[in-house]
Amino acid sequence: MAASETTAKTETTCRLRVGTSGYSYAEWTEAGFYPPGMSAARMLPYYAGIFGITELNYTWYQMPKAESIERMRRLVGPAFSFAAKLTRTMTHEVDPDDWPNQVIRYRDGIAPLIQSGQLAAVLIQLPPFFDRSRKNRYYLSALLDRLDSLPLAVEFRHPSWAVDRVFEELSRRRITLASVDAPSLARSFPPLDVVTNPDFFYIRFHGRNSAGWRTGHMQKQFDHDYTEAELQEWISPRIAPMARRAETGLLFFNNHVRAQAPRNAQTLIRLLTEVGLAVMAPPPVPQSQLAIS
Repeated sequence: MAASETTAKTETTCRLRVGTSGYSYAEWTEAGFYPPGMSAARMLPYYAGIFGITELNYTWYQMPKAESIERMRRLVGPAFSFAAKLTRTMTHEVDPDDWPNQVIRYRDGIAPLIQSGQLAAVLIQLPPFFDRSRKNRYYLSALLDRLDSLPLAVEFRHPSWAVDRVFEELSRRRITLASVDAPSLARSFPPLDVVTNPDFFYIRFHGRNSAGWRTGHMQKQFDHDYTEAELQEWISPRIAPMARRAETGLLFFNNHVRAQAPRNAQTLIRLLTEVGLAVMAPPPVPQSQLAIS
C-alpha cells in the first residue's frame, strides 16, 4: 500500500494514546531514559512530560490503595491518563469465596482515578492456563458483572478465547478485547485487529523474544527492541483499521528491559503521526514536579 493511500485512509477522529507498561525501572536510568540521579519519586512527573498515559503494573502485584493512587495522580496534570491492571487475586490466584471482596477493594483503591476522570481502562490480564472451559466462562462473566461501569479491557493468553462468540459477547457488554504483539508460539493468543468496543481499543506490545519467552524469566522474556519494520506491521494492517472503529486507542509497550519500551513508544508515535493518525501529546506537567532529586 502506498504511503499516500495509507495517509488518506488513516485520517480519523480517533485519538491515540501511546505509553509504556510501568514507568519506574532503575535500569531506565542506566539506559539513559531518566537523567542520572533522578529518584524514583520523580520518575512519574518526568515520564509525564514525554508520554500522556501509562499502564500501572504494580496494581497486578498488590491491591491499589486510594491514598497512594491519589498521591500519584497529583504528580501529573489532570489530562494525564492511567490504565490499571486488575490485581492477580482476581485473575491468577482466585479465591472462589473471597474474590467479590477483592473487587470491592480494587474499586475503592482506584476511586481517585475514577473521580478525576483519569482512568482510561482497567486491564483484566488472564493467565495462559485460563482456557475457555465452562467453569472459566462462568467466572469471567461474573467478574465482568462485578466490574460493570468501569472501562474494561480483557487480555486473553489462551487461544481458545479467539472465537467469534467471545467477541460478540464482549461487544454486547461494550468491553474491549486487548490485542497483543508477542512471540508466535504454540498455543498463544493470536495478534488481532478485532474492535469490540467503540469507546476504545487496546494494544500491548510484549516483544518478540521467543527464546526468552520460553524461559518464563521476566528479564529475558521482555528483552526485545522493536525495529521500525516490526512496528510498521501493525500500523496499516491493524492500527489504522482499528482507529476507524473506535474513538480512542490505547497502546502500551511492555518490553521494559534496558528501556526499549520508551524508545519504541516514541518511534511508534513518530510513525503513526507520519501516516496521519492523531497521537495525543503529553499534557503539561508543573515545572516544580520536574526537578531532579
